[in-house]
Amino acid sequence: MDTTRTAWWSASKQQRQTVRLTASSTVLGLVVAAGAVTLAGPWDSGQRTAERARAAAADGRGGERHAPGGTATVPSAPPVLAAAGAPAHGGDDGTPPAPGAKALADVLAPLMKDPALGSLRTASVVDAATGRELFGAEPARSATPASTVKLAIATAALSALGPEHRIDTTVVEAGSGGIALVGGGDPTLTARAPRQDAQDQPANLRTLADGTARALKDRGTTKVRLGYDTSAYTGPVLHPISPNENIAPVTPLMADEGRLDESEYGPAPRDTDPAAAAARTFARMLNDRGITVDGEPARTTAPAKASRLATARSLPLAALVERMLTHSDNDIAEALARQTALAAGEPASFEGAGRAVRKELAALKLPLTGAVFEDGSGLDRDDKISAGLLSRILVLAASADHPELRPVTTGLPVAGFTGTLSGRYAGEKAGAGTVRAKTGTLTGVNTLAGTVVDTDGRLLVFAFMTNNTTDPQAAQQALDRLATAVANCGCR
Repeated sequence: MDTTRTAWWSASKQQRQTVRLTASSTVLGLVVAAGAVTLAGPWDSGQRTAERARAAAADGRGGERHAPGGTATVPSAPPVLAAAGAPAHGGDDGTPPAPGAKALADVLAPLMKDPALGSLRTASVVDAATGRELFGAEPARSATPASTVKLAIATAALSALGPEHRIDTTVVEAGSGGIALVGGGDPTLTARAPRQDAQDQPANLRTLADGTARALKDRGTTKVRLGYDTSAYTGPVLHPISPNENIAPVTPLMADEGRLDESEYGPAPRDTDPAAAAARTFARMLNDRGITVDGEPARTTAPAKASRLATARSLPLAALVERMLTHSDNDIAEALARQTALAAGEPASFEGAGRAVRKELAALKLPLTGAVFEDGSGLDRDDKISAGLLSRILVLAASADHPELRPVTTGLPVAGFTGTLSGRYAGEKAGAGTVRAKTGTLTGVNTLAGTVVDTDGRLLVFAFMTNNTTDPQAAQQALDRLATAVANCGCR
């Protein structure tokens, strides 16, 4: 100890100052890193596990097929924290400083003039800690959001049902030697063999068939008639853009989203009647388990108080939200909109879901002037929301006052690494790995909304929207540059 003390005082003043700054920066780094992990969610949750796997090997899939994809190159993420010894500009409590509004505007305003952006372009950048808008360009003006509307759907569903809510698919007695497969609206129900490397397994028709066969044999029954019940949803089954590889018919009973290939997300050919297809698959599974199904499965309505034989429960709603946002999954989005409708006592239809989502967001005191929710997926061009609404949703989801909404932030794709951003930001070193954002793409529509930690370590949320674009790739790159500019800003 005496030797250490002697060495300390024999060092020059400059050397002692360097050691102090290095130690202080290390402590600050640990604090900020801990805060970032808290915000992002536990590493073992669905999205964080996905990030780890996707960072190791990204394949660039996911999202709608509206425009050519980008490069699959996976860049290294730049450091979020300043180098040891860099000057600190935060408050007395060590909180990183927020950018100055004028300085941020000086950076973003020229980028908003990019000719690649359409004739309608709006923006909102907000400090997550204070809720103060730091930059706005007509933030209250409504525009077609494309898939960024899924942020609103996720928020409404989580608020109405809670992150631990699960959706049941059941088999019930239907009288006179019959049983009914009842769809509850689980969009991730699968008929495929469980993946051995997956930590979280979705509900499986195989497991449901196991339980059903066991229950029937316990009753001495080895032959049944099978019906299937889709009465949980009402209204049109087809989305206005259907038939389309981006979405299956909207029904409360389907397996693997009605996909006719082995894909798990992204565009794919779909079955025209996924409910009937799921019932036929279930019938084959029962036959394989010693239960003879008499005839073809028929559509039916199960008795209101029918006795349950078996149940398959979905993953928690938090996991469904994360998957929906990461891969821009339209089928999950429409299902969550209808689950919100059921919770609100509205019909589980396009119209009822729109009313329920609006009602839930209004209860959260979010700015809804001009908002229109025609569907849950954002495929309908008549959807309208503002950049201000998107940024306020993200502020709310990042807030400690609403932990139930945290999956809205943890489900966001990571620039250059996961989901619909895995093939973007290859040339934007400041944005790759630090920007987390939901993409939105339709012909002539490009949007981006998410979160970023700037160079000072301050968490900011942003929403950039543009309509009437003519070059989708150029528009995406312009939006990416805007988000990168926010990430690269220590603007004061």
